[in-house]
Amino acid sequence: MAGEHQLSAVQEAYAFIDARIRSGVYGAGQRLVADDIAAELSMSRMPVREAFRRLASDGVIMLRANRGAIVSSLGEQDIREVFEMRAVLEGLAAGVAATRMTPSQMRDLERLLDRMEEANLEHQTWVTRHRAFHEYLTDLAGMPRVSRQIAVLHTVIEPYMRDWVSREVNSMQSRNCHEHIMVALRHGDRATTEQVLRSHVLSTIPPFAGSLIREV
Repeated sequence: MAGEHQLSAVQEAYAFIDARIRSGVYGAGQRLVADDIAAELSMSRMPVREAFRRLASDGVIMLRANRGAIVSSLGEQDIREVFEMRAVLEGLAAGVAATRMTPSQMRDLERLLDRMEEANLEHQTWVTRHRAFHEYLTDLAGMPRVSRQIAVLHTVIEPYMRDWVSREVNSMQSRNCHEHIMVALRHGDRATTEQVLRSHVLSTIPPFAGSLIREV
């Protein structure tokens, strides 16, 4: 039982830190103090330190001998790499999902897309719902290792995505940007869906990277 409790505490600490990095509460380059996080979660330092090790293996934070845990920072090339990795993995998962989706799951995906559209100019809400749409779709592939890698990539990029969309003056046209994915899924063709999803993710790179360069 003690081992299960310890594992649960590690998972709690991991989820807590992961959520704070994704939301931007812990910013790039920020030092994370295990004692402070442990106190906030009312647990010992050990689960927090184990969560640090897991997040470091994900590439979300860095462990430095003289500074401890530091939230990772991404440059332009890092951003491009993350999107290119997402394109490959999400394309793979979406292609598989297209061959096994039920009508009920398609309706769920439609509702998630509707919720994105409803967010409109509430850009931070839009980012959260955008991730929910993509993760639901990729989870339908039934490939937990792939889904896990995709989730890590989303965590790495999400703070930058939130900053980017916060500077957008136009509404987020979720339906226009994602309807071609829905069309491919309805046809159930693996190769087409995989290509469409890859192109969708890759199309984000030019405006996203361009915005990043202007901010430097």
